[in-house]
Amino acid sequence: MTFETGLTFETLLVDVTDGIAVITLSRPEVRNAIDARVQADIAAALEAVGADDEVGAVVFTGAGDRAFAAGADIGQLKDYTLRTGLAAQMQRLYDTVEAFEKPTIAAVDGYALGGGCELAMSCDIRVAGPTAKFGLPETMLSALPGAGGTQRMARLVGVGRALELILTGRTVDAAEAREIGLVTEVADDPLAAARETARRILARGPLAVRLAKLVIRTGMDADQRTGLTVERLAQALLYTTDDKREGAEAFLSKRPAAFTGS
Repeated sequence: MTFETGLTFETLLVDVTDGIAVITLSRPEVRNAIDARVQADIAAALEAVGADDEVGAVVFTGAGDRAFAAGADIGQLKDYTLRTGLAAQMQRLYDTVEAFEKPTIAAVDGYALGGGCELAMSCDIRVAGPTAKFGLPETMLSALPGAGGTQRMARLVGVGRALELILTGRTVDAAEAREIGLVTEVADDPLAAARETARRILARGPLAVRLAKLVIRTGMDADQRTGLTVERLAQALLYTTDDKREGAEAFLSKRPAAFTGS
């Protein structure tokens, strides 16, 4: 698919509508398995939508109804070496997704296993369809979820639950995923629900959204005092912006705010 920038993606479909970029993993014949080509395409797509001022939020989804992404390509995995593990290409990519300055949402229909589950967890918000299933089965291959799965799963659902899921490789359905905090919503149409969540975010002050994400992510990797200091500095910065004044005036006037991102 050709994106507006002129980039061509071999494994993705990218659509930008009403400020929302939907990035669709498009390899349904292999359940959207994430190989090196897919990883390169995701990195290039993120760079493109990150530079597009018209894009305020990004949604990841998978083509077809069988899988969001069924993990890494096992055909490639059998040839991985020590150097492959140390290079940690997929882990670095998902770090980029997590640190992406614009909000990211995973719309999960079908299986999200291994690297697919890890991609979903690197997004800010996860919405699941009723038939979605999540799992980190890597220990069956004498590997571990090395694209951030050991760390993000524990932060999302707690250490004890993460240990049980990773050590056994057990999959969880959408209902259990919501119960344990792995997803925030279960919807019949997860992509439509993800778009609606994105629209609600886009109605907020864009600078406030960006800084709120930065403060939360930073605070998770620091002690509370440091997190509160970062929060205080971010709030002070927002108090100097035109958008803060516009937000207050719009609220008092009972009208929609016209934010400019300044």
